[in-house]
Amino acid sequence: MLAGQQQQLISLIQAAVDKIVPETTAAIALERPKVAAHGDIACNIAMQLAKPARRNPRELAQNIVDMLLTEPATQSLISSAEIAGPGFINFRLATAARHAVLDAIAQDGARYGHLPANQQKLMVEFVSANPTGPLHVGHSRQAALGDSICRLFTSQGYDVTREFYYNDAGNQIDNLAISVQARARGIEPDAADFPADGYKGDYIVDIARDFQAGATVTGTDGTTVTATGNIDSLDDIRVFAVAYLRREQDLDLQAFGLKFDNYYLESSLYTAGRVEQTVKALIDAGHTYENEGALWLRTTELGTGDDKDRVMRKSEGGYTYFVPDVAYHVAKWERGFHHAINIQGTDHHGTIARVRAGLQGLNLGIPKDFPAYILHKMVKVVRNGAEVKISKRAGSYVTMRDLIDWVGQDAVRYFLSQRRADSEFVFDIDLALSKSEENPVYYIQYAHARICSMLAQSTDLAAQVPQAAVGSLTAPTEFALLQRLSEYPGMLALATQELAPHHLAFWLRDCAADFHAWYNAERVLVDDSQLKLARLRLAHATGQVIANGLELLGVSAPERM
Repeated sequence: MLAGQQQQLISLIQAAVDKIVPETTAAIALERPKVAAHGDIACNIAMQLAKPARRNPRELAQNIVDMLLTEPATQSLISSAEIAGPGFINFRLATAARHAVLDAIAQDGARYGHLPANQQKLMVEFVSANPTGPLHVGHSRQAALGDSICRLFTSQGYDVTREFYYNDAGNQIDNLAISVQARARGIEPDAADFPADGYKGDYIVDIARDFQAGATVTGTDGTTVTATGNIDSLDDIRVFAVAYLRREQDLDLQAFGLKFDNYYLESSLYTAGRVEQTVKALIDAGHTYENEGALWLRTTELGTGDDKDRVMRKSEGGYTYFVPDVAYHVAKWERGFHHAINIQGTDHHGTIARVRAGLQGLNLGIPKDFPAYILHKMVKVVRNGAEVKISKRAGSYVTMRDLIDWVGQDAVRYFLSQRRADSEFVFDIDLALSKSEENPVYYIQYAHARICSMLAQSTDLAAQVPQAAVGSLTAPTEFALLQRLSEYPGMLALATQELAPHHLAFWLRDCAADFHAWYNAERVLVDDSQLKLARLRLAHATGQVIANGLELLGVSAPERM
């Protein structure tokens, strides 16, 4: 049932309630019955109102139904209504109301379920890897979740910016430089004098070799860095290694089909003086104190739920990692992004209260819940029934490029979007490669390809399909598919509101199941020309909406498989 039809039915129910029990009020909600045989739409308004109205709920439900069915407007929406259980009202939709979704899809096409621009800016920051190695499977989950969320918000009218925050300052970058220096000097990772916190993957050898050869790295943005070859200069090694790995990460993202609108460097917060300005502002506001040579922020007094105060500047000098994060989010706010979402691993949980506390202490009018956070759990990769833990190139983890090489971009995107971010997930390589209905990517894409094949066999009717009369679509499987298609816009709104692209992934799987059930139960290319056209129109609409949904997950909709 389309949103406009639901609102019309709610208004009709409200009008009936106002006449029958005018002294009571309650919110009217419609839901889909858990058992399809019970009807298409259910409402529990009679049960809500029975006690305050001092009425028997079943009798009240019957009074509401009797009044509703006398209204001509109701008859265009509802064919029948039944009272069930203690007072549920189960409605069955009129055939014409079921068919209305096909007109909506034909009218909106690729924008079915989309909303007009709402003039609201949103920044989604995700992946944001340290440029110290290849992107790993955790970054892949962020990439899938983040890009899908961006696409969902765009569909709902937001002006969305994708941002990648490069952590190109701090100890990890120093460890990268000394790791490259050690390999350039011929020191192996298992040697006693290899840096204790050094990186051991084969990519370090590649960087060391290219640095010594005086290679030039050209970034995807066109900037170039040429190695000096001076292995005694950690600064030279650091600059080259960061540029090298930024390019590698950018190439990984290209293979994933992901493009960011902006890249923000942590180092720029220091060179522009933003970190010092932020610290000074917090000191001036009276939210800090000195203790044992360190500068502390009174996070416990700033209303964000932190359980203890936090060190900002260590006794030996240098800022703790959340301080530049505060400065960075001030920069977001000042750029006009008053809606912001950060997607990070669950290991960043402790950062949330600290960053928000720092923002509150600056008295800039920033809400206490800014920014919003999605914290995802890590992914376990399984192949041939055993966990895959090591990539030779990375040294200790499965990389984004590994996943893409093994199963392809489409499977990586879908699989990593199909579960709640805070749930554990096992990425089964064998399942992702299988050509069966157990593989949701294959199952959904096969539905789309099957529709395209069906339409290709009827190209002589293509001009007639969009305007075909659909009164003959009355089979149970047709009603089920029409109902599924009508739920698509509401599902998109819910997935966006809950920051949950898994709703879309589930819907696509269910829609494909409804299509396959219909296709197996009803012949489409029948001799009856009117029925054939009607069923081709239903197939065409289904293919359109499946393609729309796959696009929002960044997954292709193939015409052949």
